[in-house]
Amino acid sequence: MDIAIIMGSDSDWGVMQKAVEVLKNFGAEVEVTVASAHRTPQKVQNFVKNSDAKIFIAAAGMAAHLAGVVASYTTKPVIGVPLASEPFNGLDSLLSTVQMPPGVPVATMAVGGAKNAAIFAVQILAVSDKNFAKKIADYRAKMSAEVDAKSEKIQMSVSELK
Repeated sequence: MDIAIIMGSDSDWGVMQKAVEVLKNFGAEVEVTVASAHRTPQKVQNFVKNSDAKIFIAAAGMAAHLAGVVASYTTKPVIGVPLASEPFNGLDSLLSTVQMPPGVPVATMAVGGAKNAAIFAVQILAVSDKNFAKKIADYRAKMSAEVDAKSEKIQMSVSELK
């Protein structure tokens, strides 16, 4: 298994589905579960300790302790995705995810940054897997070409305004 995604609630799926789509597009093996750091801590512990994933992505809103709890149970990379929730629109989640004590790091993405979490996970895999390294390089080249095409389209629109 390449990557395990843990969501604190099934309501997080709307955001985290994007990460799964990206990971599958890169050909990564993904497993997904719902487990809460506060409501089902034993399930979180069992999942992490029994998973053969190389990387964990943990997504949660509000107090958002899930990524930190996951990191406490493994020495593998953990990527946190803070999720927007009321009443603070994700600021509480961001701060809960990013403020880890020394020695238990969590790579924290932007609020709702599921897609970047997936890409970052693939970049970690690419360090030791040439297949993923090529796919990331191809992805970046495609993004660059898309930006160039958009710029060209705008330049054509500008020239037509004369």
